[in-house]
Amino acid sequence: MNELSLINTRLDGRYDIQSLLGRGSYAEIYVARDVPASPQSPHSLVVIKALNVFMQDDLDADLERTLVENFQNEAVALDRVRHPNVISRLGHGTARDLRNVIFHYLVLEYLSGGDLAKACRQKSLTLKQTLFYLEQVCAGLGHAHQNGVIHRDIKPQNLLLTEDRRTVKIADFGVARMLQSDSPITRVGTNMFAPPEHSPMFAGNTGTLTITKLTPAADIYSLAKSAYVLITGESPRFFTNQPITELPFNMRQTAWANELVKVLSKATRNNPKERHQSVTDFWQDLAVIKLLADAEDSETLRQISERPHAIPQPHVARGYTPVAPQRPRFSTSQDLKINPNLTDANGLPLVVKLGTENQIPSRQPQSIGNKSIREPEIISQPKPKRQRSFLRRFAVFVIFIGLFAGILFTTHNYLRGRGILPEIRNPFKQQFGTANGDVYLRPSPNTDKSPVGIVTKDSRLKIVGSQDNWYEVDIIEQGDPEAASDSAKHGWVSGKYIDMQE
Repeated sequence: MNELSLINTRLDGRYDIQSLLGRGSYAEIYVARDVPASPQSPHSLVVIKALNVFMQDDLDADLERTLVENFQNEAVALDRVRHPNVISRLGHGTARDLRNVIFHYLVLEYLSGGDLAKACRQKSLTLKQTLFYLEQVCAGLGHAHQNGVIHRDIKPQNLLLTEDRRTVKIADFGVARMLQSDSPITRVGTNMFAPPEHSPMFAGNTGTLTITKLTPAADIYSLAKSAYVLITGESPRFFTNQPITELPFNMRQTAWANELVKVLSKATRNNPKERHQSVTDFWQDLAVIKLLADAEDSETLRQISERPHAIPQPHVARGYTPVAPQRPRFSTSQDLKINPNLTDANGLPLVVKLGTENQIPSRQPQSIGNKSIREPEIISQPKPKRQRSFLRRFAVFVIFIGLFAGILFTTHNYLRGRGILPEIRNPFKQQFGTANGDVYLRPSPNTDKSPVGIVTKDSRLKIVGSQDNWYEVDIIEQGDPEAASDSAKHGWVSGKYIDMQE
């Protein structure tokens, strides 16, 4: 396998790759530190998901194109379903590793609280906690369905917790599917959680299923199997590819056991049309379990005060923003050959070994096999007479322009001193301002497009352009760095929100 060489490197001048989290057939997952971010920022650590199409030896042009398109579709799906209970995409890029291997990458938020599968193994979830998490999952998944995205791989391992373990987020949209897509449905998902309409057990040798249309009921099936795991702590292996019909023996005597079986049985029926048709319907049935459990504990007052919401409510963690980064446009390695030396804006490689990131690298000879090809040396030649003549004329022209400008400047100062001409302000003088309130940062001098970030009150701004009472600004310092940790640093702001400084 051709694994990427990224450990202990700096990516794109800002992400210090620290460790490998996992590796799949075509992608590698790393934890990285975002160097410009404050240590107190919720996104000081991020996840780098790198697409490595060269990990397998059987790569062909069609397969690579499919993998790149799927990787880009994952980014599109994440942006389309951006929600407090869905993992957020923070950025993207294309680079070469230390071995000169091209790869695309997504920057995702790092959720250090582990996944719900691990929490189940540790036997740390109470029924109340489980329903608290399931409501958040229902809120995020319902939002995805409303925006035309089917996840297709809901399972406890893809439900991740924030560091404080108060917020759960749905991760891994790598096999997500748009509702309007008319391409054949391929087998995906984990067998124990996958519904019949895209279960590997029903795909045969071709990998294509006979179901022609996926609906939200496919995700509801997987969510119900996941709920069984979270509530009982047991694997749904016994109910693989069939409805859930009973609970473990130690739970059958609870007041809510029969009702829970009814809910899970309906949600896991083989026929998608017989299941709950929306996540909200599933949550409303599942929320009844909380009322029954409270009644069993005779907590009447608590039952009244904590009656479940009819619509699943999101839980917002610190650092969430609804503003998505710029949409990526990834290319195949064949297309990228036109740009063999991927560098950043300063001409430095996009991946450098830590400790050498501040050094300007020399151009290394390219190697083919055991041979190296060095670039030809540049031998200085005497300048031809025509070139010397041109330089002489150019120098005379520059001197003439300088004298003419000096005469104009002297004349202007004389006339201005006599009060004949008004003062001309220096157009090259830098202007600065201060935000007098919280305001959106726009990509253009109008409100037609979605904002790219926010400018918090008392932020220090550098004015770089203006148009129709809109100012193009660089944000020098945010008034509230924590509230604007994920905001862009450049954009347009309405002039009424800026107090100009002399």
